[in-house]
Amino acid sequence: MSAIPSVDLRDFVSGDAPRKEKFIAEIGAAFEDIGFVALSGHFLSENLVEQLYGEIKQFFQLPQTTKDTYEIEGIGGQRGYTSFGKEHAKGKKEGDLKEFWHFGQYVENNPKLEAEYPDNVYVKELSEFNSVGKEAYQMLEKTAKYVLRALALHLDLDEMYFDEWIKNGNSILRPIHYPPITSEPKNAVRAAAHGDINLITLLMGAHGKGLQVKNHQGEWVDAIARTDQLMINVGDMLSRLTNNKLKSTIHQVVNPPKELWGTSRYSIPFFMHPISEMPLNCLSDCIDDQHPKGFEDITAGEYLHERLIELGLVKN
Repeated sequence: MSAIPSVDLRDFVSGDAPRKEKFIAEIGAAFEDIGFVALSGHFLSENLVEQLYGEIKQFFQLPQTTKDTYEIEGIGGQRGYTSFGKEHAKGKKEGDLKEFWHFGQYVENNPKLEAEYPDNVYVKELSEFNSVGKEAYQMLEKTAKYVLRALALHLDLDEMYFDEWIKNGNSILRPIHYPPITSEPKNAVRAAAHGDINLITLLMGAHGKGLQVKNHQGEWVDAIARTDQLMINVGDMLSRLTNNKLKSTIHQVVNPPKELWGTSRYSIPFFMHPISEMPLNCLSDCIDDQHPKGFEDITAGEYLHERLIELGLVKN
Protein backbone atom coordinates (compact mmCIF):
# COMPACT_ATOMS: atom_id res chain seq x y z
CA MET A 1 0.00 0.00 0.00
CA SER A 2 1.44 3.37 -1.03
CA ALA A 3 -1.18 5.73 0.42
CA ILE A 4 -3.00 6.09 3.74
CA PRO A 5 -6.71 5.15 3.41
CA SER A 6 -9.41 7.62 4.52
CA VAL A 7 -12.48 6.73 6.60
CA ASP A 8 -15.38 8.74 8.03
CA LEU A 9 -16.53 8.05 11.60
CA ARG A 10 -19.96 9.47 10.73
CA ASP A 11 -20.58 6.21 8.83
CA PHE A 12 -20.13 4.22 12.03
CA VAL A 13 -22.34 6.42 14.23
CA SER A 14 -24.99 7.07 11.54
CA GLY A 15 -27.50 4.47 12.72
CA ASP A 16 -27.48 3.10 9.15
CA ALA A 17 -26.39 -0.57 9.23
CA PRO A 18 -24.77 -0.69 5.75
CA ARG A 19 -22.76 2.50 6.47
CA LYS A 20 -21.67 1.08 9.83
CA GLU A 21 -20.55 -2.18 8.19
CA LYS A 22 -18.69 -0.19 5.53
CA PHE A 23 -16.70 1.70 8.19
CA ILE A 24 -15.85 -1.51 10.09
CA ALA A 25 -14.64 -3.19 6.89
CA GLU A 26 -12.59 -0.17 5.76
CA ILE A 27 -10.83 0.52 9.06
CA GLY A 28 -10.27 -3.20 9.70
CA ALA A 29 -8.64 -3.68 6.27
CA ALA A 30 -6.47 -0.58 6.69
CA PHE A 31 -5.27 -1.62 10.15
CA GLU A 32 -4.48 -5.14 8.92
CA ASP A 33 -2.51 -3.73 6.00
CA ILE A 34 -0.65 -0.50 6.78
CA GLY A 35 -1.84 0.19 10.35
CA PHE A 36 -2.86 3.81 9.62
CA VAL A 37 -6.01 5.66 8.52
CA ALA A 38 -6.96 9.31 8.05
CA LEU A 39 -10.26 9.80 9.89
CA SER A 40 -12.84 12.54 9.41
CA GLY A 41 -16.13 12.95 11.29
CA HIS A 42 -14.44 13.00 14.71
CA PHE A 43 -15.72 14.89 17.77
CA LEU A 44 -13.25 17.82 17.75
CA SER A 45 -14.83 21.05 16.54
CA GLU A 46 -12.87 23.38 14.27
CA ASN A 47 -13.02 26.05 16.97
CA LEU A 48 -11.60 23.71 19.64
CA VAL A 49 -8.73 22.72 17.34
CA GLU A 50 -7.88 26.41 16.74
CA GLN A 51 -8.04 27.16 20.46
CA LEU A 52 -5.77 24.23 21.34
CA TYR A 53 -3.12 25.22 18.79
CA GLY A 54 -3.27 28.79 20.06
CA GLU A 55 -2.73 27.74 23.65
CA ILE A 56 0.12 25.32 22.99
CA LYS A 57 1.96 27.80 20.78
CA GLN A 58 1.73 30.37 23.58
CA PHE A 59 3.07 27.82 26.06
CA PHE A 60 6.08 26.80 23.99
CA GLN A 61 6.90 30.49 23.40
CA LEU A 62 7.23 31.08 27.15
CA PRO A 63 10.79 31.67 28.42
CA GLN A 64 12.74 28.45 28.92
CA THR A 65 13.15 29.22 32.62
CA THR A 66 9.35 29.37 32.95
CA LYS A 67 8.77 26.13 31.04
CA ASP A 68 11.41 24.39 33.15
CA THR A 69 9.34 25.04 36.29
CA TYR A 70 6.72 22.67 34.84
CA GLU A 71 9.13 19.74 34.36
CA ILE A 72 8.22 17.49 37.27
CA GLU A 73 10.87 15.12 38.62
CA GLY A 74 10.10 11.52 39.51
CA ILE A 75 7.00 10.83 37.36
CA GLY A 76 8.67 9.69 34.14
CA GLY A 77 7.36 12.64 32.17
CA GLN A 78 3.75 11.50 32.57
CA ARG A 79 2.43 15.01 33.23
CA GLY A 80 3.58 18.54 32.52
CA TYR A 81 6.60 19.59 30.46
CA THR A 82 9.44 17.51 28.98
CA SER A 83 12.33 19.59 27.68
CA PHE A 84 14.07 19.41 24.32
CA GLY A 85 16.00 16.22 23.51
CA LYS A 86 14.97 14.26 26.63
CA GLU A 87 13.10 11.42 24.90
CA HIS A 88 14.68 9.02 22.42
CA ALA A 89 13.32 6.14 20.36
CA LYS A 90 13.86 2.54 21.47
CA GLY A 91 17.43 1.54 20.64
CA LYS A 92 18.58 5.12 19.94
CA LYS A 93 20.99 7.19 22.05
CA GLU A 94 20.27 10.53 20.36
CA GLY A 95 17.39 12.52 21.81
CA ASP A 96 14.55 13.52 19.48
CA LEU A 97 14.49 17.17 18.34
CA LYS A 98 11.35 18.08 20.27
CA GLU A 99 9.86 19.38 23.51
CA PHE A 100 6.37 18.44 24.66
CA TRP A 101 3.61 18.67 27.26
CA HIS A 102 1.43 15.90 28.75
CA PHE A 103 -2.21 16.16 29.76
CA GLY A 104 -3.39 13.00 31.53
CA GLN A 105 -6.66 11.37 32.55
CA TYR A 106 -9.45 13.25 34.36
CA VAL A 107 -10.57 10.35 36.57
CA GLU A 108 -14.29 9.89 37.26
CA ASN A 109 -15.56 8.03 40.33
CA ASN A 110 -12.47 5.94 40.96
CA PRO A 111 -10.44 6.97 44.03
CA LYS A 112 -7.92 4.14 43.46
CA LEU A 113 -6.96 5.44 40.00
CA GLU A 114 -7.08 9.05 41.20
CA ALA A 115 -4.39 8.13 43.72
CA GLU A 116 -2.42 6.06 41.15
CA TYR A 117 -2.21 8.65 38.34
CA PRO A 118 -0.11 11.81 38.73
CA ASP A 119 -2.09 15.05 38.93
CA ASN A 120 -2.35 17.23 35.85
CA VAL A 121 -0.04 20.24 35.97
CA TYR A 122 -1.66 23.70 35.81
CA VAL A 123 0.00 26.52 33.88
CA LYS A 124 -0.61 29.74 35.78
CA GLU A 125 0.65 32.02 32.98
CA LEU A 126 -2.12 30.93 30.55
CA SER A 127 -5.67 31.07 31.93
CA GLU A 128 -7.28 28.92 29.19
CA PHE A 129 -4.47 26.40 28.63
CA ASN A 130 -5.73 23.68 30.98
CA SER A 131 -9.46 24.01 30.25
CA VAL A 132 -8.89 23.85 26.47
CA GLY A 133 -6.51 20.90 26.94
CA LYS A 134 -9.08 19.05 29.03
CA GLU A 135 -11.86 19.53 26.47
CA ALA A 136 -9.61 18.36 23.61
CA TYR A 137 -8.52 15.33 25.67
CA GLN A 138 -12.13 14.30 26.28
CA MET A 139 -13.22 14.73 22.65
CA LEU A 140 -10.26 12.68 21.42
CA GLU A 141 -11.00 10.01 24.03
CA LYS A 142 -14.63 9.89 22.83
CA THR A 143 -13.46 9.53 19.21
CA ALA A 144 -11.07 6.73 20.21
CA LYS A 145 -13.85 4.88 22.04
CA TYR A 146 -15.94 4.64 18.86
CA VAL A 147 -12.94 3.60 16.76
CA LEU A 148 -12.24 0.79 19.23
CA ARG A 149 -15.89 -0.27 19.13
CA ALA A 150 -15.58 -0.65 15.36
CA LEU A 151 -12.37 -2.64 15.76
CA ALA A 152 -14.02 -4.90 18.36
CA LEU A 153 -16.69 -5.79 15.80
CA HIS A 154 -14.04 -6.36 13.14
CA LEU A 155 -12.35 -8.81 15.54
CA ASP A 156 -15.70 -10.61 16.21
CA LEU A 157 -15.75 -9.35 19.79
CA ASP A 158 -18.64 -7.70 21.60
CA GLU A 159 -18.91 -4.09 20.38
CA MET A 160 -18.31 -2.80 23.92
CA TYR A 161 -15.32 -5.11 24.60
CA PHE A 162 -12.85 -2.25 25.09
CA ASP A 163 -15.20 0.08 27.01
CA GLU A 164 -14.48 -1.30 30.50
CA TRP A 165 -10.72 -1.22 29.89
CA ILE A 166 -10.51 2.33 28.50
CA LYS A 167 -12.81 4.06 31.01
CA ASN A 168 -10.45 6.14 33.17
CA GLY A 169 -7.59 4.67 31.11
CA ASN A 170 -4.02 5.93 31.40
CA SER A 171 -4.28 7.95 28.17
CA ILE A 172 -2.04 10.89 27.34
CA LEU A 173 -2.56 14.00 25.18
CA ARG A 174 0.85 15.22 24.04
CA PRO A 175 1.21 18.61 22.31
CA ILE A 176 4.66 18.54 20.67
CA HIS A 177 6.83 21.43 19.47
CA TYR A 178 9.62 20.65 17.01
CA PRO A 179 11.64 23.89 17.19
CA PRO A 180 13.48 25.45 14.24
CA ILE A 181 16.70 23.58 13.42
CA THR A 182 19.67 25.90 13.87
CA SER A 183 22.57 23.61 12.90
CA GLU A 184 23.16 20.27 11.18
CA PRO A 185 21.75 17.59 13.53
CA LYS A 186 24.15 14.75 14.35
CA ASN A 187 22.21 11.51 13.78
CA ALA A 188 19.05 13.11 15.20
CA VAL A 189 15.63 13.66 13.64
CA ARG A 190 12.48 15.27 14.96
CA ALA A 191 11.16 11.84 15.96
CA ALA A 192 13.20 8.73 15.16
CA ALA A 193 11.57 5.60 13.70
CA HIS A 194 9.39 3.97 16.35
CA GLY A 195 6.16 2.14 17.10
CA ASP A 196 3.67 3.51 19.61
CA ILE A 197 3.18 1.72 22.94
CA ASN A 198 -0.57 2.13 23.39
CA LEU A 199 -3.81 0.73 21.89
CA ILE A 200 -4.35 3.40 19.23
CA THR A 201 -2.95 6.89 18.59
CA LEU A 202 -5.01 9.80 17.28
CA LEU A 203 -2.79 12.48 15.75
CA MET A 204 -3.67 16.11 15.12
CA GLY A 205 -1.33 18.12 12.91
CA ALA A 206 -0.43 15.60 10.22
CA HIS A 207 -1.38 17.98 7.40
CA GLY A 208 2.14 18.84 6.34
CA LYS A 209 5.05 16.74 5.17
CA GLY A 210 7.21 15.16 7.84
CA LEU A 211 5.33 12.12 9.18
CA GLN A 212 6.30 8.95 7.32
CA VAL A 213 5.01 5.38 7.66
CA LYS A 214 6.94 2.24 6.74
CA ASN A 215 4.79 -0.10 4.63
CA HIS A 216 5.23 -3.88 4.39
CA GLN A 217 7.51 -3.50 1.39
CA GLY A 218 9.92 -1.51 3.58
CA GLU A 219 9.13 1.77 1.78
CA TRP A 220 8.60 5.06 3.63
CA VAL A 221 5.20 6.55 2.72
CA ASP A 222 4.25 10.17 3.47
CA ALA A 223 1.27 10.27 5.85
CA ILE A 224 -0.56 13.53 5.19
CA ALA A 225 -4.11 14.18 6.43
CA ARG A 226 -6.55 16.93 5.49
CA THR A 227 -6.96 19.69 8.07
CA ASP A 228 -10.32 18.19 9.13
CA GLN A 229 -8.84 14.71 9.64
CA LEU A 230 -7.01 12.87 12.39
CA MET A 231 -4.32 10.35 11.53
CA ILE A 232 -5.02 7.18 13.54
CA ASN A 233 -2.66 4.25 13.95
CA VAL A 234 -2.42 0.92 15.75
CA GLY A 235 -0.17 0.81 18.80
CA ASP A 236 1.89 -2.09 20.10
CA MET A 237 -0.66 -3.00 22.82
CA LEU A 238 -3.39 -3.60 20.24
CA SER A 239 -0.93 -5.44 18.01
CA ARG A 240 -0.04 -7.78 20.91
CA LEU A 241 -3.69 -8.31 21.82
CA THR A 242 -4.53 -9.30 18.21
CA ASN A 243 -1.38 -11.43 17.75
CA ASN A 244 -0.24 -8.92 15.12
CA LYS A 245 -3.44 -9.25 13.06
CA LEU A 246 -3.75 -5.47 13.40
CA LYS A 247 -0.39 -3.95 12.52
CA SER A 248 1.56 -1.53 14.70
CA THR A 249 3.51 0.24 11.97
CA ILE A 250 6.92 1.86 12.36
CA HIS A 251 6.78 5.61 11.68
CA GLN A 252 8.99 8.68 12.02
CA VAL A 253 9.01 12.47 11.75
CA VAL A 254 11.84 13.48 9.44
CA ASN A 255 13.66 16.80 9.40
CA PRO A 256 12.41 19.30 6.81
CA PRO A 257 14.45 20.40 3.78
CA LYS A 258 17.23 22.82 4.73
CA GLU A 259 15.29 25.84 3.42
CA LEU A 260 12.58 25.11 6.01
CA TRP A 261 14.89 24.57 8.99
CA GLY A 262 13.86 27.93 10.41
CA THR A 263 10.23 26.83 10.89
CA SER A 264 8.57 25.18 13.88
CA ARG A 265 6.33 22.13 13.55
CA TYR A 266 3.51 21.35 15.97
CA SER A 267 1.68 18.06 16.28
CA ILE A 268 -0.68 16.75 18.94
CA PRO A 269 -0.98 12.98 19.40
CA PHE A 270 -3.51 11.41 21.77
CA PHE A 271 -2.19 8.07 23.04
CA MET A 272 -5.16 5.88 23.98
CA HIS A 273 -4.14 3.65 26.90
CA PRO A 274 -6.31 1.25 28.87
CA ILE A 275 -6.24 0.84 32.64
CA SER A 276 -3.17 -1.04 33.89
CA GLU A 277 -5.11 -4.24 34.67
CA MET A 278 -6.12 -4.88 31.05
CA PRO A 279 -4.69 -8.23 29.90
CA LEU A 280 -2.88 -8.03 26.57
CA ASN A 281 -2.95 -11.83 26.18
CA CYS A 282 -3.37 -12.72 22.49
CA LEU A 283 -7.04 -13.19 21.57
CA SER A 284 -7.80 -16.86 20.88
CA ASP A 285 -9.53 -16.00 17.57
CA CYS A 286 -6.26 -14.43 16.35
CA ILE A 287 -4.24 -17.62 16.92
CA ASP A 288 -4.19 -20.53 14.44
CA ASP A 289 -1.74 -22.87 12.71
CA GLN A 290 -0.63 -20.13 10.30
CA HIS A 291 -0.45 -17.56 13.10
CA PRO A 292 0.91 -19.19 16.26
CA LYS A 293 0.83 -17.18 19.47
CA GLY A 294 3.61 -14.61 19.12
CA PHE A 295 3.64 -12.83 22.50
CA GLU A 296 3.82 -13.78 26.16
CA ASP A 297 0.91 -12.89 28.44
CA ILE A 298 1.30 -9.47 30.06
CA THR A 299 -0.87 -6.67 31.45
CA ALA A 300 -1.01 -3.19 29.96
CA GLY A 301 0.60 -1.72 33.07
CA GLU A 302 3.53 -4.13 33.02
CA TYR A 303 4.08 -3.55 29.31
CA LEU A 304 3.95 0.25 29.65
CA HIS A 305 6.57 0.17 32.42
CA GLU A 306 8.92 -1.94 30.29
CA ARG A 307 8.61 0.45 27.38
CA LEU A 308 9.08 3.65 29.42
CA ILE A 309 12.40 2.24 30.65
CA GLU A 310 13.43 1.58 27.02
CA LEU A 311 12.54 5.17 26.07
CA GLY A 312 14.68 6.61 28.84
CA LEU A 313 11.70 8.22 30.62
CA VAL A 314 11.83 5.88 33.64
CA LYS A 315 14.97 4.59 35.35
CA ASN A 316 15.15 0.84 35.88
